Amino acid sequence: MRWVASAFGLVMIAIGMIGMAEPALLLEATTFARTALGLYVVAALRVVFGGVLIGAAPASRMPGTLRILGAFMVLAGIATPFIGVEGVDAIVAWWSAQGAVFMRAWAGLAVLFGVFVIYAVAPRRRPG
Repeated sequence: MRWVASAFGLVMIAIGMIGMAEPALLLEATTFARTALGLYVVAALRVVFGGVLIGAAPASRMPGTLRILGAFMVLAGIATPFIGVEGVDAIVAWWSAQGAVFMRAWAGLAVLFGVFVIYAVAPRRRPG
């Protein structure tokens, strides 16, 4: 389960780095999520990623933290369809209206989250 969590972490880093380099590309990528199908895909990905974090937690460096983050992501995934396409449109419109610096900062948080996940699921070092 660790390697799946690490792969998700790498994907988060890549998305974040793209968003930091070119916020307009990140904004363009939200087009799919602003459809009914896209909304369900995003919801499913959140639930799966949350489940992966929960599954990887016992063998991780930070089991409690990963369980909490995983549970939060599962709940966010379950709640996502209730936001609706109109709600996502409103969120994206607000987010993009904040400017490139704001969008780059959020993308930077995605990079940090990905790095954290990879660190947390990496094998513990044995002293000696």
